[in-house]
Amino acid sequence: MAIRALLPPLLLLAACAHEPVVVEPAVTVAPVVEDPSEWRQVARPEDIDRLDRLDEAWTTALSEARSGGFKTAVAEEGELLDPDAALPRGAPPPGSYRCRVIKIGTQGKAPAYVAYKPFFCHVAAEGDLLTIVKQTGSQRPAGRLYPESDERMIFLGTMALEDETEPLPYGEDPERDMVGVAERVGPFRYRLVIPWPRQESKLDVFELVPATP
Repeated sequence: MAIRALLPPLLLLAACAHEPVVVEPAVTVAPVVEDPSEWRQVARPEDIDRLDRLDEAWTTALSEARSGGFKTAVAEEGELLDPDAALPRGAPPPGSYRCRVIKIGTQGKAPAYVAYKPFFCHVAAEGDLLTIVKQTGSQRPAGRLYPESDERMIFLGTMALEDETEPLPYGEDPERDMVGVAERVGPFRYRLVIPWPRQESKLDVFELVPATP
C-alpha cells in the first residue's frame, strides 16, 4: 500500500525563463522512514532487484553504446559514465541544478546512446532526507534520496507525466516507480543513475551541476 508523504514545494520553470521560478504545489512520492538508511523497507521487491543488478546494467548499456558507434561519445563524458567514479560525500547540496540525461543501451529500436539538452532540477532538504525534482519536460522524475553510505544515496521516486502537477506516491503505480543511485563524480558534479528503466534504454544517467545565475 502506498504511503503518502509531502515533499517541500515543487520548483518549476517559466516556459521561456533561464532561472527557476518558485511556486507552491505539493507533490507526494516515497514515504519517509524512521531510519532513512533502511530504504529496503520502502522499496518494492522489483525495484530492489533492479538496483541489485546495477553493475549488470552499466556493463550491458556501455557495451551496447560502444558497439553501436558511440564509443567516442561515451569517452568524452569522462567520470560521468565511469561506473567506478563515485567519490566521498555523495549527497548533492540543496539548491538548483542544471541537469541533463543520457540514455545508454537500448530497448527495442531506440538508439543505444542519446544525450539530451540540459534542463533544471532542484534538490531540497526534508528533515534528514533530501528530495530531488526534475522541473520541466513531459517526463519529470521526483523522489527522495536515502543515505546508504558516504559515497552514494538511494533514489526512490515516481514519474510525473505531461501536465500533471503531482507525481503519484511511490508504490501506487509500479509502472511509474523509479529506483536509482545518486553519487558525486567530480567537483560540483553529481549523477543520478537509473538502472533498467521501463522503456527506451537500459541505463539513464542524469548529470547534475549547480546552476549559477
